[in-house]
Amino acid sequence: MSEKEKRRYRSAEWFGKNDKDAFIHRSWMRNQGLPSHVFDGRPVIGICNTWSELTPCNAHFRGLAEHVKRGVYEAGGFPVEFPVTSTGESNIRPTAMFLRNLVSMDVEESIRANPIDGVVLLCGCDKTTPALLMGAASVDLPTIVLSGGPMLNGRYRGRTIGSGTAVWQLSEDVKSGLISSDEFMAAEAAMSRSAGHCMTMGTASTMASMAEALGMALPGNAAIPAVDARRMVLANAVGHRITRMVEEDLKPSQILTRAAFENAIRVNGAIGGSTNAVVHLLAIAGRVGIELSLEDWDRLGRDIPTIVDLMPSGRFLMEDFYYAGGLPVVMRRLAEEGHLHREALTVTGQPVWEGIRDAECFDTEVIRPADRPLTESGGIAVLRGNVAPGGCILKPSAASPELMVHRGRAVVFESIEDYHARIGDPDLDIDETCIMVLKYCGPVGYPGFAEVGNMGLPPKVLQKGVRDMIRLSDGRMSGTAYGTVLLHTVPEAAIGGPLALIENGDMIEVDVPGRRIHLDVGAEELERRKAAWTPPAAHSETGYTRLFTDHVMQADTGCDFDFLLGTRGSAVPRESH
Repeated sequence: MSEKEKRRYRSAEWFGKNDKDAFIHRSWMRNQGLPSHVFDGRPVIGICNTWSELTPCNAHFRGLAEHVKRGVYEAGGFPVEFPVTSTGESNIRPTAMFLRNLVSMDVEESIRANPIDGVVLLCGCDKTTPALLMGAASVDLPTIVLSGGPMLNGRYRGRTIGSGTAVWQLSEDVKSGLISSDEFMAAEAAMSRSAGHCMTMGTASTMASMAEALGMALPGNAAIPAVDARRMVLANAVGHRITRMVEEDLKPSQILTRAAFENAIRVNGAIGGSTNAVVHLLAIAGRVGIELSLEDWDRLGRDIPTIVDLMPSGRFLMEDFYYAGGLPVVMRRLAEEGHLHREALTVTGQPVWEGIRDAECFDTEVIRPADRPLTESGGIAVLRGNVAPGGCILKPSAASPELMVHRGRAVVFESIEDYHARIGDPDLDIDETCIMVLKYCGPVGYPGFAEVGNMGLPPKVLQKGVRDMIRLSDGRMSGTAYGTVLLHTVPEAAIGGPLALIENGDMIEVDVPGRRIHLDVGAEELERRKAAWTPPAAHSETGYTRLFTDHVMQADTGCDFDFLLGTRGSAVPRESH
């Protein structure tokens, strides 16, 4: 591009004039030791950083951002790093999901308000990826995702252990008497032994994969371990590429198409991805005006076999996945079987097929051949019935085949506190044939839609050697969890959904192949219960909790705030001086 043809970027409205306002903008930036030539009209690249020591998955992002900056400088851009609220699922209470929409607002307004022409999203822990993508999509400036990468494999007493998944497994072993409490605690340091996010196919790894599958990240982004030097090389490449994307004016609205979301849904099925991807992709689609529904999740994923053998569904971890060839191998397989839109545009500026066509598999145990899948029908199953008129979801690859069709007696917990108080009682009237029901854990009910749906089994059942029972709730579960767990029930109990009306002893029928869930209680009796039902007290009359409960949508539409749907654009704000 010649000097005559050089584009005038958005940031020129701040830095490109010879008046009082530009003097102010440039002068205060100069106190960082910046030379004059960074204000010469080159693209300004914002590095949106979710670094925080309270978000351990993202605690290495300061160093990663430096590699992005090098790439931006080398490509002729001007990098500026800025922080946004960081949400770590491992520490934040009641749940990081409670803050996802707030973070998206922080991201959106930070990008729009500042002299930024393009943005790199530094994402890691579960909610940081969807929150940053939602916010950036609402502004629609050139954007690229850089994930922080997974931790190295956990190792404990000669065995490989996965983050999150090992917690659920080992804690159940303690309850069943297989290991001591001291042995359980000794695994703590062995599970998380390097920088990075969960190395299981939990929500963090799933959403890194979704960013890549959507075309919003460079090929290979999802699986490179956080401490592998190739993650830093990728960061440098991201800095180069975002600078070129600004020059090309390549925006999320051109990439986040219907075809991109269909690709991502199918990829999620093939990798055995987290159930949380459902609610996050629905929310991202809502920001760019793409019609996406639970029916799309069920239909598009139903015939996709799970071929990635990773915990919690399988045996291996993200480090192994990277060595086996990573997500490009999975996407190439899907494309060759006619399950991928090859023409979908990506941040490379090319169709997705160009980035995956040469991918090679180096380990057929980790990435299995199509004729030897982990699960024949992966994806996400969406069940409907009088318990869940708006649907509830299940991850077949993490469930028990023998429970896919089941009729059981409901054992009801009216809250997560009720569950904790009663689950260890040896006199609790429950056995492995029962269906555990948990209420008031949805978006409004918790509030925030917490990861409590994968209720631990009663010790009296675990001691019989049983490791799975059907569990039903309006909450979520960690992507690192497993089991026959029915989640995201719509409408939720707190707003009067039928889940609130279930009583101990009711019979519930579950038919996953038939996509049906039914509470065997007559309509007249349900009406009587509904009339006697009292809504729970409001969590708060003021503050963010009030905003959240007043405006959050239900799980089947992504749990975004109703007033945040759609793209608001990148118009330069009014001058302030």
